[in-house]
Amino acid sequence: MSAGEVAVGGRISVRAAERRLVLLTATRWLPVGLVFGLTVLLPLERGLSLVQVGGLLALQGVVVLALELPTGGLADALGRRPLLIASGVLAVGSATLFVLSTEFWMFAVAMIAQGVFRALDSGPLEAWYVDAAHAADPAAPIERGLSRAATMLGVAIAIGALAGGGLVAWNPVAGVSALVLPFAVAIALYALHTVLVAVLIREPRRAAGGGGRGGRTALAAARDAPRVVLAGLGMLQRSPVLRAIVLVEVFWSVAMIAFETLTPVRLAGLLGGEDAAGALFGPASAAAWGLFAAGSLLAGVASRRVGVAWTAIGARILNGLFVVVMGLTAGVVGLVAAYGLAYLTHGAAGPMHSTLLHRQATSANRAVVLSMNSMVAGGAYSLGLLLFTPLAEGFGTGVAFVVAGAFSVVGALLYLPALRQEKEGRATAPVS
Repeated sequence: MSAGEVAVGGRISVRAAERRLVLLTATRWLPVGLVFGLTVLLPLERGLSLVQVGGLLALQGVVVLALELPTGGLADALGRRPLLIASGVLAVGSATLFVLSTEFWMFAVAMIAQGVFRALDSGPLEAWYVDAAHAADPAAPIERGLSRAATMLGVAIAIGALAGGGLVAWNPVAGVSALVLPFAVAIALYALHTVLVAVLIREPRRAAGGGGRGGRTALAAARDAPRVVLAGLGMLQRSPVLRAIVLVEVFWSVAMIAFETLTPVRLAGLLGGEDAAGALFGPASAAAWGLFAAGSLLAGVASRRVGVAWTAIGARILNGLFVVVMGLTAGVVGLVAAYGLAYLTHGAAGPMHSTLLHRQATSANRAVVLSMNSMVAGGAYSLGLLLFTPLAEGFGTGVAFVVAGAFSVVGALLYLPALRQEKEGRATAPVS
């Protein structure tokens, strides 16, 4: 850490916190880009049905759903850094197990481990950034850092997806599936991310649980976590604005089932095989995630002109409409074009939604608020998979896209309480 990054009292500056958030966002999501879409294609190639793959993804979602609040409470009580390190270790282990799996039960174990990793990873980095920025400057515009991180997320996944598609097309190892090499590279990148988290994330003593160190601190935090969780649930009950923002995820998650999970399946049907779909999906998803990054930047600009809530509403409506277009369009070119526009608006919606969430939280419950949001998203995604994968298999992916997109548009209405609060000038007053 350079001297210029350190503020009074040993705290890092707002700019330093932003730089670390952006860097760690890049290393976190680059391996995701490498295997984006391949998580569906690899089990299909090894003999699983689409319904079985949907069940696996739903299983992961159920695990995340069960652990979101406990891990969020633990992050607020114990600290963000320990959970981020543990999630990195599990990311390496679950990805390794996934790529070695050949039977349904093996994939299931890998997805359970991945669910634990995602629950641990959900929120602590973002919560650390907001707390670090506010510690240096209570008036710091956090939407700026969140938009830059979302932009980097899109760039990282775009680069990873392009590289993953290239690795699939290259296929240098004879006798081994072309889909395996991107997973091997992703595992190495997860390990690098874990090391960087250990080096760059530093928390004030309060965020690490107050008291002593080691086992006694962890034990005290574990005892305190249920209280933090209950306080977060009480906050959700008392705040109609927070409750509405969190419920947006029910509608958003259904749209994501279409443009994340079903797009490579539809491509495989149009192109005649998983390997061909994997090779094309790499550059297509790279372009889409590049548009995601552009959408995040545009949202940051738009929010300064029309406000965060209006930007979130517009992005949510447009995203759902583009998902509908993906279902109505015919042919590979039309599908890929609509897919890119869906990601443009997906990228615009993300940092605005996060900013609205953080406006309702405090340092003491920030990770729990993010976990409640992720819990609803994961639960809706899991239940949606159980409905939409059979729908896609029975009636075609086009029907599933149209239904998912139309349903998603309705979620924009749930931003109206946040819009009213923003207009009344109370947007930065969190619920105690």
